[in-house]
Amino acid sequence: MVSMKAVKLEPDLLAVEQVQLQKYTIQSRKQDSEENRSSTTLNTAQSCSSVLEQGQSPVDDTGISSTSTLCPAPLCRQFWKAGNYSDAQGSKVNLQNGKTYLHVHPMFLHSNATSHKWAFGAIAELLDNAIDEIQNGATFVIVDKISNPRDGGSALLIQDDGGGMDPEAIRRCMSFGFSDKKSTGAIGRYGNGFKTSSMRLGADVIVFTRHMEDRTQSIGLLSYSFLMKMGHDRIIVPMVDYDLNTENDKWEISHRQTNESFKANLTLLLQWSPYSTEAELLKQFDDIGLHGTKVVVYNLWYNDDGNLELDFNTDPQDIRIEGDTRKVESLPAWRTVNEQHISNRFHYSLNAYLSILYLRIPETFSIKLRGQIVMPRNLAEDLKFPEYILYRPHAAGLREGHVITTIGFVKDAPRVSIHGFNIYHKNRLIQPFMPVVSYADSRGRGVVGILEANFIEPTHNKQDFERTSLFQKLEVRLKEMTYEYWDFHCGLIGYQVKKKARPVSTPHDPPAIANSSHANSFMSNQRFPTVDTAQATSFGIKRKEHNNSLQAGSVKKQPRTGEGSVISASSSRGEISLVHEPQTQNEDVVLMEENKKLRAELVEFEIRKEELNLRVIQLTRELEEQDVEYERLMAELTLVDDVKQENQIVNM
Repeated sequence: MVSMKAVKLEPDLLAVEQVQLQKYTIQSRKQDSEENRSSTTLNTAQSCSSVLEQGQSPVDDTGISSTSTLCPAPLCRQFWKAGNYSDAQGSKVNLQNGKTYLHVHPMFLHSNATSHKWAFGAIAELLDNAIDEIQNGATFVIVDKISNPRDGGSALLIQDDGGGMDPEAIRRCMSFGFSDKKSTGAIGRYGNGFKTSSMRLGADVIVFTRHMEDRTQSIGLLSYSFLMKMGHDRIIVPMVDYDLNTENDKWEISHRQTNESFKANLTLLLQWSPYSTEAELLKQFDDIGLHGTKVVVYNLWYNDDGNLELDFNTDPQDIRIEGDTRKVESLPAWRTVNEQHISNRFHYSLNAYLSILYLRIPETFSIKLRGQIVMPRNLAEDLKFPEYILYRPHAAGLREGHVITTIGFVKDAPRVSIHGFNIYHKNRLIQPFMPVVSYADSRGRGVVGILEANFIEPTHNKQDFERTSLFQKLEVRLKEMTYEYWDFHCGLIGYQVKKKARPVSTPHDPPAIANSSHANSFMSNQRFPTVDTAQATSFGIKRKEHNNSLQAGSVKKQPRTGEGSVISASSSRGEISLVHEPQTQNEDVVLMEENKKLRAELVEFEIRKEELNLRVIQLTRELEEQDVEYERLMAELTLVDDVKQENQIVNM
């Protein structure tokens, strides 16, 4: 056995350095692996082996390779059982020169990943990184099944054409708690998502990334199989870097690594990754282009039935969670429409989940699932009789911004009885169809809402929100909205009306705004991220049970001929809603169409603005790439001129 320096999880060090290289056979490797698992000494736990031959060129395609059978399969292929550790695997504290060195045990990779209870939540975490790369010019992210060339097993591919990562950035990515997300609009925050999500999906993950600004490309391997089979007591991440030689346009060993360090890391990559030669590793950059990142998760986990947790076979254009198809309790005649509703399908269909995962996606960006573009779905367009309610949260007497909630009945109500709110955070769906009421008596049945709540924070797995007082207040308000909407509108879908709509005018109403342009100007200045709807009728949210008679300072826009929308505001609770005054059916239809057009125009303007900003980024990036190409061509021209001069001198 040869001694290896173990990895310390620091931003500037995430590679393996080999102290001594020596030859050994596959058989001796297996024996050493068994010794590692049974040994309790630190030196043995730190040791590792290599098949690297002395004197071989690390960039020779026919040089370093591996035919090891140790690559596939961790000891247990079921995720929720892969963490059944023995006492002998416990981590020990190492005392060196009187100092205590703490490190992260490989078991933490598994326990850290258990924060993801749902496999699709882990996939979404990986997609978030690609979405955050839109600001760097990313135009697509690919989610697909590929074959592991080592054993023919299924592997999961996540690939984008974003800016890529330089050697320092990929080391931060594979370390814990380091995040490069500086933008306030970035989804990532904690610097932990890549590790939890990749280890939740499979035992091993390999990353290929190319960063053209620094003219570097890197390969990193996070392998639970390697760490546990070799008996390591700390996390070791093999990694190699290449620099682009602009003189010959070839990739060479980075100056950041010594030859011995590069060989040691490359040896581990070839032994434990799906690729057995350096040529196969480098070939993975062919479809990355000038910049981007490719993530391959392999040795995917199995479920309790012994089948792959991710089902690639049922639908060749989708990825499903095996065995998670849910049956809905409903009347026999309504069962099919309930089971096919998006609120049920997203649990087991990745296509359905990705279609609602992001509130807004620029037209210049696409999500490609198994070769097919996932069509974004605006859940607000699935509502009938929608309303828009402004909520201004407060904490410690301070306003925490505002949020507009779109609320209405699902189009298939009352046949579809789903209820809940889809709560987004920074464009990302955190809580899909979160119920806030229990409708034992049908009250609230079929009521669905959509909102973007950036004033509360999601949990680490981005599948729930931190249970702060702000979130609890929001839950209470959403429950009130549900009951208020149901009580005044349940008759529209066939239920008995609980309360009658309140008249628009009251003796206490303040003077109305006569000019409708004032109201339209007010509404156009508000952010309505989810209101691109096909219809719009609304009701007053101030109810008697909330002591909501209009106070001084409230504002109403009285309807004029052909109008049925009224803007209502109250300083006491800081809420705004569109209020519907019952009129003739024709006037309602005209209002619905007018509202639809205005909302569509607003959304189009916002999308166009985002597209133009992205176009500026793309053009800037293309210009930089052309500058690089220009410099390269000028260097070649200078070289040609030098050769010509030399030839002239020789001929003379």
